[in-house]
Amino acid sequence: MVVGSVMGTRDVPASVRALSSLPDFNYADHFVLATTVEATPERWARAMFGDVPDATELLIWRGFLGLRLDRRRSPDTVAGWRIGGRGDDWVRLEAASWFLSGNLLVRVADGGVSLATFVRYDLPLGRVVWPPLSAVHRLLAPGLLRDAAAKVAAAERGDREPRP
Repeated sequence: MVVGSVMGTRDVPASVRALSSLPDFNYADHFVLATTVEATPERWARAMFGDVPDATELLIWRGFLGLRLDRRRSPDTVAGWRIGGRGDDWVRLEAASWFLSGNLLVRVADGGVSLATFVRYDLPLGRVVWPPLSAVHRLLAPGLLRDAAAKVAAAERGDREPRP
C-alpha cells in the first residue's frame, strides 16, 4: 500500500490546514493512504495510536517533547491526546508542552485516510527539539497508516490479528 505525503506549511492542502486549531504553525505534514476500508475518523485514530500511549509514545511525546498527555483511557482522548474537535470526516487530537503545541488530524475523505501533523514552536527550544524528531516521525507515519488499515480491516472481518 502506497502512502502519499507532502511536507511544508504551504504544501499541506488548505482544506486540511483549516482544520488545525493552531492559528499559526511552524511545521506541517500530510500523509494519505488510499483504502476501501471504512471506519470513522476516531476509529482510525485509535487504530493508529491506541487508547493510551504505549512506552515508545510516552518516551517520544512526554520524554522528548514534554507533551502533557492523559495516561487514562477516556472517550475524550486518543493515546493521551485530547480530542479537540471533530466533524463527519475528521478528528483533531491536541497536546502541548511548555515549549511547543501540536495537532494530529485524522481525516477520512476521497477514498482514503490521512494523517496530518501540525507543530507550533511556542518557545525557541521547539526549533531545536522538533526538527530531528520530525525526521523520525516522517519515517514512521506511513507505517502507522498501513498498520491502522490492517487493524481496521481485521476488526471488520472479526479477526483477532491483522493478516500479513
